[in-house]
Amino acid sequence: MFLDRSNLMTDHAAGLLGAATAAAAAIPPAFPLAATVAVSPFLGQTDDDLPQAAARLTRVAGLSPIRPREDFRALVAAGRISDDDLAAALITCTSPLKPVDLATLKLRLNAPAPAPRALPTLADLVARRHGTDWPQIVARSIGLWAAGRFDQGQALWTPAPGLGAFAAWREWAVNDLTPEIAGLRGFCAHIAAAPDTPDRAILRAAASLGLTPDAAPTAFHRLLVDLGGWAQHARWLSWQAEQAGGTDTTLTDLLAIRLIWEEALLAHAPDLAEGWAGIVRDHARPLEPSPDQVVDAILQEASERAYQRGLIAQLSAPRPAAARPALQAVFCIDVRSEVFRRALERVAPDAETLGFAGFFGLPLAYRPQGSDLAEAHLPVLLAPSLSARDRTTDDAEAHVRIVARTARAWGRFRQAAVSSFAFVEAAGPLYGAKLLQGALGRAKTPTATAAPHLSTPMDPAEKGAIAAGVLRAMGLVGGQARVVLLVGHGASVTNNPHESAYHCGACGGRSGEVSARVLAGLLNDPDTRDALPAHGIALPDDTLFVAALHDTTTDRVTLFADDAPAGHAPDLARTTDWLAAAGALTRAERAECLPGATPATIAARATDWAETRPEWGLAGCAAFIAAPRATTRGLDLGGRVFLHSYDRALDPDFKVLELVLTAPVVVASWISLQYYGSTVAAPLFGGGNKLIHNVTGGIGVVEGNGGRLRAGLPWQAVHDGTRPAHDPLRLTVMLDAPTSAVDAVLARNPQVATLFDNGWLHLLTLDAGRIDARYHPRNGWRREGA
Repeated sequence: MFLDRSNLMTDHAAGLLGAATAAAAAIPPAFPLAATVAVSPFLGQTDDDLPQAAARLTRVAGLSPIRPREDFRALVAAGRISDDDLAAALITCTSPLKPVDLATLKLRLNAPAPAPRALPTLADLVARRHGTDWPQIVARSIGLWAAGRFDQGQALWTPAPGLGAFAAWREWAVNDLTPEIAGLRGFCAHIAAAPDTPDRAILRAAASLGLTPDAAPTAFHRLLVDLGGWAQHARWLSWQAEQAGGTDTTLTDLLAIRLIWEEALLAHAPDLAEGWAGIVRDHARPLEPSPDQVVDAILQEASERAYQRGLIAQLSAPRPAAARPALQAVFCIDVRSEVFRRALERVAPDAETLGFAGFFGLPLAYRPQGSDLAEAHLPVLLAPSLSARDRTTDDAEAHVRIVARTARAWGRFRQAAVSSFAFVEAAGPLYGAKLLQGALGRAKTPTATAAPHLSTPMDPAEKGAIAAGVLRAMGLVGGQARVVLLVGHGASVTNNPHESAYHCGACGGRSGEVSARVLAGLLNDPDTRDALPAHGIALPDDTLFVAALHDTTTDRVTLFADDAPAGHAPDLARTTDWLAAAGALTRAERAECLPGATPATIAARATDWAETRPEWGLAGCAAFIAAPRATTRGLDLGGRVFLHSYDRALDPDFKVLELVLTAPVVVASWISLQYYGSTVAAPLFGGGNKLIHNVTGGIGVVEGNGGRLRAGLPWQAVHDGTRPAHDPLRLTVMLDAPTSAVDAVLARNPQVATLFDNGWLHLLTLDAGRIDARYHPRNGWRREGA
């Protein structure tokens, strides 16, 4: 997967290199800032359950994947976690280390838990013995090199182009005197004498450090964790290569680099050899959770049961819908849409809202106007199979390219090593007005692009087949309204490196506008409509599909009524009024949760370059429900639930159910676990403090002027300054489907089944709006109440 191995190597060497591969696979990928996609930070631990993951992260990172025990004590004291919740979680736990009864569990709840401590690296040991902060020196040295190595256009030059990461680092490191100045004499000579391939470097360093195949897996994982976001970025490079059918060795190159540092530090401090040998023996011990880690996992389960109890109590039998709604609006399943959908149904009781993944079932590669690069507007788990581009004239295309080239040239002039100083002296004052606009929240917002359309050549039958598949998956097979909105979402923010994290995850970290407009154009195409009856779908002649964009920061919705017939003007005017009223209600609700916000000022946060919390994004997400809207309509779910429309009656072969479980559920779980990890394990999985962020390489942020790349969500995205804004719960998945159908899907998709079997997701089924059964990891289904 990561390393090129010789068939002639010994079993010992193969074991060490296999451990390197396993350690690399345990690192989650971190997507660049241009298209940030939520990724579960526990992606490499899904084969473990939560107590085992706690044991692993304690050893390699000194962190727990579970919130502090005092938080659970507070929840129990406040009555939010009941004795029934604790008892149910205790019964569910299968560990032989669990408390024998509820009384013992409550005693353990009130006892202090030991602080997690990582096994030290040699850099840690040398720092403790000799006083020099070697962990910081190593992080800064590698970080300075990595920022140039992985740059994606921010810098004007790249060191050692054309070389692999390991070779490029050696070329750079033999000339870096920083370690020697800090006291690591002979480091440059040590680098020059190092093996010329990462495989050999790993094997030589392992021998020097006394690492055995038993100790190497967590010892290597410990060193990769020490690299922070740089390791996660390298894992993204291998992810990209694997998606394209290739390989990438950058991550194991980084491991070799970090091992060479350890090797040099041991040579620098040979008096630590005995102490280091003890650490190696600790790494060789089997990973086993402690009784305290089992207790904390039970408490985590109890907190999730408490949330589920409240959610289950809200559900009720669905009510019949009107024969033909006055308006239908299909929103992305993003939890922020739940608040707006509820508001829209309140101001327009005859309207119907639906939920569907925000790429609207179109696996698009979209080429913007004036660009030769195609952007993937779909979940990262999928590969694009359709192309789209803007409708534009040759003259307009040429004009956009000229403007873009001029902007790039101007930007390079401003940032170049020499001209940047003259630029600040000469042109700096001219930027005063622009800065003042931003300070007053009056920065200009981007305007819409030209109408995008499918550019993949297709005959009417192919258009009909694609449209029928999307409509069937949405449940729009009959009774369509005169106006059907396809509502993508995006976010207006200013001066925010993590802007793409607020956009649509189902669109690859981009706005959902393109997908919505392309699908609306396809469904309004006469050729498509003529082909739909062959698939059992007949659209009313007066049904108009209209694309829209929900700005989740301002809660304003823009309609793209491209070429709408004049007869629909009254319908669109009424729709516009409804959307405006729903936006006002949504802003009022959201203002109660955002620090310093009021309904009148909440939209201004979008253009305030000093605003660290323009909105809460998906903070608070806790559940995923795939069911008819009638099951949840009228319920206040607090903006915490992904709502996916699903009707088992329209899915006789359960192909749509399989699509839901293998794509939207997985993406939602990644989002949920990213917020979870950024909250409970912020030093490793969080993005740090926005106030001291600097963008580096165009791929991520560092705190200050160098060091470790910080992946994950910034502190301000999950914390309000006083308390966490996100309640760290593993996602609860509720499906209106027979248990037998769910079992069949999971049997065909073992990677998804693993998420449920190891407790990273909860799974319940619904029937007629009520909870029917709960999935118990590796123990099958149990009827609720049975």
